Amino acid sequence: MIPPTASTPTASAAGLAGLRRLCGGAVYLPGDPQYDDARRPWNTRADDHPAAVAYPAFPDEVADLVRAVAAAGLRIAPQGTGHGAPPLSGQLGDAVLLRTSAMTEVQVDAATRTARVGAGVLWGDVISRAGAARLASRHMSSPSVGVVGSSLGGGLNWYGRAHGLQCSAVTAVEVVLADGSFVRATDEQNSDLLWAARGGGGGFGVVTAIEFDLIPVATSYAGMFVWDWHHADEVGNVWARWALDAPDAVTSIMRLIEAPDLPWLPDAVRGRSVVAIDAAVLADVRTATELLAPLRALGPDLDTFELRPAASLARLHLEPEEPMSAHAASTLVAELPTDAVHALVAAAGPGSGTRLLSVEARQLGGAMGRPAPRGGALDRIDGEFLVLTLGTDGRPGGWAGQREDADRVREAIQPWGSGSLYLSMLDDRVDERRAVPGGSWERLAAIRAAADPDRLFVLPHSASR
Repeated sequence: MIPPTASTPTASAAGLAGLRRLCGGAVYLPGDPQYDDARRPWNTRADDHPAAVAYPAFPDEVADLVRAVAAAGLRIAPQGTGHGAPPLSGQLGDAVLLRTSAMTEVQVDAATRTARVGAGVLWGDVISRAGAARLASRHMSSPSVGVVGSSLGGGLNWYGRAHGLQCSAVTAVEVVLADGSFVRATDEQNSDLLWAARGGGGGFGVVTAIEFDLIPVATSYAGMFVWDWHHADEVGNVWARWALDAPDAVTSIMRLIEAPDLPWLPDAVRGRSVVAIDAAVLADVRTATELLAPLRALGPDLDTFELRPAASLARLHLEPEEPMSAHAASTLVAELPTDAVHALVAAAGPGSGTRLLSVEARQLGGAMGRPAPRGGALDRIDGEFLVLTLGTDGRPGGWAGQREDADRVREAIQPWGSGSLYLSMLDDRVDERRAVPGGSWERLAAIRAAADPDRLFVLPHSASR
C-alpha cells in the first residue's frame, strides 16, 4: 500500500460512510455538526481536516476501526491531547484521526508502586491518584498533557535527573497493530514492541493502555525564583555553572519570559519581562536550602521555594492548561559555558526585541544522560541542557516574526549543540533519526516495518520514513 498523498485517490464516500457504525457512533465526517470540535487539537495552531475523526472507547473498537480504515484505503493517526499536533499538518487529508480521549482507565497500586492507565488519561489524573498513595509519577510539567503520548516520546520530568525518563519506567503496553490484532508487550512477550514504546514515538500501532512504575516520593522542596530580566546574564551564568555541579536530586529550568498580564500569574511575574528558575529538589529542607543557596544569594524578587506535596509540582512551571495556539522549537546542547549563556541572552533577552513568549534551558544529565537499566529506543538524552523556544498567538510580529526569533535563538546556541533532537518539544517536521541514540534507529525502523508493513499509521515526524 502506497501512503495516500494529495495526488492519490481518496476513499469512496461509501467507505467513509461505513465508518459511522463504529465506535458506538462516535465517528465524525466533514460536514457533521461535531466535526470541527472533534478535529481540533489542544494546540489550535494545527488546522487539519482529516477524512474522519473517531473516538473509540475500548480496544475492540480500536481494532474494528483499524481494520475498516485499512479496507477503505485510508491511513490512521492516533492522537491523545494534540499538544504536539503541528508536525502532522498536511498529512491528514486521507487519514482518520483516532482520538483516544474516551479511554480513561486509571489504576494506581500502592503496594507494587505501579500505575495502569488508558490511552486518553492526562497526567493530572495520575498525579492526584499517586499523590494520595504518597507516590509520584515521572510526569510532565503540565497536568493537561497525555500520559501515553508523552511516555512514547521520552518523558522529561521533575524527577528525571534522579529517576530517569518516563519512557524507561514503562513496564507494559497494550497495542492494536495494523492488522487489527491486539497484543500485550512486556519484557517477556512481544519485547520488541515494548522496546520501541520506550521513547520510540509510536508508529507501530495504537497503544490502548500503558503500565509503568511510580516512585516513592511524597514531598519535594520546590518552587520558583524570579528576577527582572536585566539580570539574565548574571543569573544565567551562575545557574549554568551551578547546574553542572548539582547532585542528581536536583532538576531545574531557567527561563526568559515575556509574561502576559493574566490574573492567574503571580504578581511578580504578571506583565513583566523576567528571568526565572524553577527547581525541584529531592532532599530535606536543610539540605535543599544549602543546595539552592548560590541562587538565592542573587536576591530574587520572588522566592516560592518550600517543602511541597509531590502532586503540587504539576503546576510549578505555570504552563497554560487550556487549548491554545503555540509553536515549540528546541535543540539539545552539550554545555552552556559563559559564551553560550551570553549568546542565549543576546538572542532572547533584554534589547533583543524578541517576540517569543519564552525561551528556556532545561537541566538534563543525571539519570537522563546515562543508559537506562531497562532498554528502549530512547534510553538517555544526548545533551546536558535542552533549549526550548515558545511562541503563541497574538504576539507582536505574528507567527512569521516568532519563527524568525526562534531560528535566531537556535542559530545562536548551535555552536554548543549536541547534534541530537528531542521530538516531544519540537513542532517542526525533522529527520527523526537524530532523536534516538547510536544504532537504535535501525532496530526501531525494523520493528515498525514488521508491525506496520503497509505504513498504515501516520507519524508526525516522518521526514525520514
